[in-house]
Amino acid sequence: MKKNMYITDLDHTFLRSDLSVSDYTKKIWNSYAKESIMGVATARTYVKTMQFLEGVVINAPLILLDGALVVTQKKEIIDTKFINKDIGDRIVKEGAKFGVYPFIIALRERVSLDEVFLYSKVLNEHQKEVLSRYRVEDNLVELDDMEVMEENFKIVYMGERDLLEKLYVSLKKHFGDTLKYIFAPEAYVGCYFLTILHKDADKAHGLESVANYLNANLSACTVFGDNYNDLGMFALAGKSVAVANAQEGVKERANVVLEWSNDADGVARYLATL
Repeated sequence: MKKNMYITDLDHTFLRSDLSVSDYTKKIWNSYAKESIMGVATARTYVKTMQFLEGVVINAPLILLDGALVVTQKKEIIDTKFINKDIGDRIVKEGAKFGVYPFIIALRERVSLDEVFLYSKVLNEHQKEVLSRYRVEDNLVELDDMEVMEENFKIVYMGERDLLEKLYVSLKKHFGDTLKYIFAPEAYVGCYFLTILHKDADKAHGLESVANYLNANLSACTVFGDNYNDLGMFALAGKSVAVANAQEGVKERANVVLEWSNDADGVARYLATL
């Protein structure tokens, strides 16, 4: 039975800034998979995660979409946390008052885990930049009239800080704590993002689901991260590790702060020292 578990965030932690995984990281990480549980926790979809992790051994269910989805690599759904259509449509209408329209990641069909990435014809420059990084096979769907689906993993706005801050305040006024909000800088395109999720959709709940599914002990779990949405995992795991490029508030809550960044293969270099 595998005793130790290692769960890493992807962007700015495991992935380099160009979204690659070095051969060195693959070698070290994969060597641990023989004896340990190795997994990821990310804001990314199943499709994008599998693209990024080509050649990387993962033997734990994937914690995806900020914890809104926990699923095996064979697409067996372990747990989901959805925003329903009524609430989702109300969120979109509220955003429209501010002249902004979101990206929506939804589930179109469960058996095949058919994720869909919805976006409006009305896009700002930041959204256009993000879409340029996606492929045809990423299930992109352009809509004339923005409308959510029945089962929505998350709703993501991107834009200037002042505008999204006003939208954030407005949504909090309407929905309060019945939803979860992540409002933070977007490192890749230089703007801000506002992500809206089910109130229980987070990496901490995802980590608990993985541990229960595998009958694993969280005290024997090490987690790696860089941003505030990783702090829930930091609180649950036996050991928390922040990469050198992590947010200062994240470093303050970590058991270990690395001298190596994501671009210097921080996660792998740490594992190589054990």
